[in-house]
Amino acid sequence: MTITDNKQVVLRFNKEFIEGGNTAILDEIVAPDFTNHTAVPGVPKDVSGLIQFIGMLRTGFPDLRVDILDQVGEGDLVASRKVLRGTHLGNIMGHAPTGKEVIMNVMDFVRLRDGQYVDHWGRNDVMQVIGQL
Repeated sequence: MTITDNKQVVLRFNKEFIEGGNTAILDEIVAPDFTNHTAVPGVPKDVSGLIQFIGMLRTGFPDLRVDILDQVGEGDLVASRKVLRGTHLGNIMGHAPTGKEVIMNVMDFVRLRDGQYVDHWGRNDVMQVIGQL
């Protein structure tokens, strides 16, 4: 796979899974041995943790959108700087809906193998944003 191919996989993950809620795509673009090295405490580091965490976000912010601001690739790594935007219309982590629009800043690194996510490392302010609802 080329760097351009890997960037396309990352874009699909963000648009089809995070934004669109399509969990079926994960069978295609996440490897069985995937590890999320920066999963939130208490959330599994495998694909089930991705489903759990993004499901929680999509429940709280059903109109969740992802805008990738920058994307850089080298070898088998793709780095992205992105924002997640949504309106707090559902319960999330004990917070009743407020109707507030939020912006969550995210930077992540994804290692890919044969067109699939193998490793993920990231930093974001999602928990801080949720705590301020």
